[in-house]
Amino acid sequence: MGHTMDGTRQRRRGNTRQRIQDVALELFAEQGYEKTSLREIAERLEVTKAALYYHFKTKEEIIVSIFEDLTKPIENLIEWGRQQPHTLETKHELVRRYSETLAEAAPLFRFMQENQATVRELSIGEMFKNRMLGMRDIIIDPDADLVDQVRCISALFTMHAGMFLLKDLEGDPEDKRKAVLEVATDLVTQAHRGGEQP
Repeated sequence: MGHTMDGTRQRRRGNTRQRIQDVALELFAEQGYEKTSLREIAERLEVTKAALYYHFKTKEEIIVSIFEDLTKPIENLIEWGRQQPHTLETKHELVRRYSETLAEAAPLFRFMQENQATVRELSIGEMFKNRMLGMRDIIIDPDADLVDQVRCISALFTMHAGMFLLKDLEGDPEDKRKAVLEVATDLVTQAHRGGEQP
């Protein structure tokens, strides 16, 4: 009996952590990271500061945890990609999954864009750059010529840029994501074909 209770409590605790992250991101977006205090986060969550403190001691801990949780899928994707053959199917699958992962992490990227100084201070930027390099290394063929390497890097940048630059364009977010994905896929396909020529 004690066991099932414990499982439920664990899960609920996990949810609290996630709620804290979501509310913190909301507040950071509304009024900026610097101006947001732990007390305000606790107030909006309608919990005591002590309850919040149980999960996170500082704002830095919150933002770093958000970063780690939301970029974990990118890490998993890179791990998966490293074990796959360098086929066009693999690259298409990588680009497709990466596009979905980025869409889920959109609030985090907005934060990173709007709080660049903080991102630099907290070394989140550094962590993110390393994830990027990991993606780049599995999507580029080791012996690809320079133009094809640029195509592959452009595919990644297209997906990143798509998140920011298309915000103001008319249209459904999912349609926009698919359009960006199509362009990224085309670039990777072209690069791959370039590598196949005798």
